[in-house]
Amino acid sequence: MTVLEDSPFVRACRGLPGPHTPVWFMRQAGRSLPEYRKIREGIGMLESCRRPDLVTEITLQPVRRHGVDAAILFSDIVVPIAAAGIDLDIVAGTGPVVAAPVRTAADLERLRPITADDVDFVAESVRLLVAELGQTPLIGFAGAPFTLASYLIEGGPSRTYLKTKAMMYAQPELWHALLSRLAEITLTFLRTQVDAGVSAVQLFDSWAGALSEADYRSFVMPHSARVLRGLQDAGVPRIHFGVGTGVLLEAMGEAGADVVGVDWRTPLDVAAKRIGPDRAVQGNLDPAILFAGWDVVEREARRVLAQGQAAPGHVFNLGHGVMPETDPEILTRLTALVHEASAR
Repeated sequence: MTVLEDSPFVRACRGLPGPHTPVWFMRQAGRSLPEYRKIREGIGMLESCRRPDLVTEITLQPVRRHGVDAAILFSDIVVPIAAAGIDLDIVAGTGPVVAAPVRTAADLERLRPITADDVDFVAESVRLLVAELGQTPLIGFAGAPFTLASYLIEGGPSRTYLKTKAMMYAQPELWHALLSRLAEITLTFLRTQVDAGVSAVQLFDSWAGALSEADYRSFVMPHSARVLRGLQDAGVPRIHFGVGTGVLLEAMGEAGADVVGVDWRTPLDVAAKRIGPDRAVQGNLDPAILFAGWDVVEREARRVLAQGQAAPGHVFNLGHGVMPETDPEILTRLTALVHEASAR
């Protein structure tokens, strides 16, 4: 067993015991850190993601500061679709904005398959990071087909997903063609990261919670499964995460995940029963609790740790990403608390 395979993070992902419950935070490298804001001054998000030197430094920042058990590659879920030929920008305060949304079969032709060469800067970033991180695992990631499709169809972030659902229901042939193309792109993007040396991957289906279980199983799950099962022989744990997905947890596990990420709405012991006995869980402290004072943070973190024991493995995390206003010191203290409280 390699050093990284024997790390607390990878062991927990595989449902194996370790010295403590591992912890990392979604969006741990980002606007909550002053060093991140300083290094990103005057540099656009997409440009930042395409510069291996910058990606390496930003990814390392929370590992140095917080002592977390895993790093996650600094990137964005729209990086591969930009590489696939879609004209888009990541607008500060808004998110990804697509110049010409994809709503017809002709529009789909603009979304071409990608190769590893199209995202060679990501592979270079991973190689640099693996060398720097040593015994700390690196998590690669990508957006899931449904979440990517919602940005492409809506043209940007949405609260209602009206255009997305309209295509899904009214044009199922176009819908499945689009998600099939996105699954192919996503799988290539993740394979590139695995080949470069990441120790695990996370598939973010951030907005799948907008769907019923029936619609998820019919319209989305086959495409997410294609991505996750396409990595079955990669030898790395596969994490699957979405927001508001309490009713989808069983299906998300069935799609091929080794670890199912759980947002803050569903207690981990309840989630573990829905997901089944052969998968680890990740989560799920409400990010808002970090603003409630240390006594509350400690109480709720201990609750999450206790509930996480219902699963064969538990990776401590938030129930979504770190909010920009979060005090970094709280995250550092929380990491230490999780390690101390779960020491075996």
